[in-house]
Amino acid sequence: MANQTNDSAPMADTIGEMTNRLLADAGIGAGMRVLDVGCGPGDVSFRIAQLVGGQGQVVGIDRDARPLAAARDRARELGLPNVTFAEGDLGALSPEHGLFDAVVGRRVLMYQPDPVAALKSLSRALRPGGLVVFQEHDATMVPACLKPLPLHERAHQWMWRTVEREGADIHMGFHLAGVLEQAGLTGVSVRAEAVVLTPQMRYRTAAVVRAMLPRILQRGVATEAEIDIDTLEERLMDERAKANATFVSDMVFGAWARKPG
Repeated sequence: MANQTNDSAPMADTIGEMTNRLLADAGIGAGMRVLDVGCGPGDVSFRIAQLVGGQGQVVGIDRDARPLAAARDRARELGLPNVTFAEGDLGALSPEHGLFDAVVGRRVLMYQPDPVAALKSLSRALRPGGLVVFQEHDATMVPACLKPLPLHERAHQWMWRTVEREGADIHMGFHLAGVLEQAGLTGVSVRAEAVVLTPQMRYRTAAVVRAMLPRILQRGVATEAEIDIDTLEERLMDERAKANATFVSDMVFGAWARKPG
């Protein structure tokens, strides 16, 4: 049985909180016009919208039409006419989008065959002195725990092996500063934060595995029987609670720089 304290605890949004801090500290603020690349269903776009306010504008771009439809629905539901979404590739932005005060991306550069070239292309959509802000996960130092948590370690491997087999750079966090500098950006600032799961904490690991399940199966990383997705969250929570263990599941790097002005 799952620990009842865990069942009643709210689901932590640690990554979202990190994103909020990064955007604010980098200088995203009221009235700015911001491009969110690889926006998916708009999670980061709506966080940006809170910072730029009604006088600002957010344009999300993604090459997949399916999450964009969900993002547009969310914008209508939230009554945010200044948040719009467009289908397209970040390496070939249309001039019709105009210039931006900032370009933002989360878990985007790790999937680019040439992240330096991608940033150089994106910088052409920036005004002189404009901000570039990226947040990237990194598998170099995780997972970490002082006690054995085999299920946690397997779940971590399911996700990261899939991402690696898809061609992503699983060390993008450590590469982030160098990539920004090679792209000709200035004033590079970098931080790294850890996602720390305490014994009683509820976290969305199982939800992420569920969302990635078709990809995990397609890449031959694990089978449905091995994952047993319907019981995964309960088993993860039980394992950590019974061991009274703290587990570091992710390292998240955030960086910002400016286009020379």
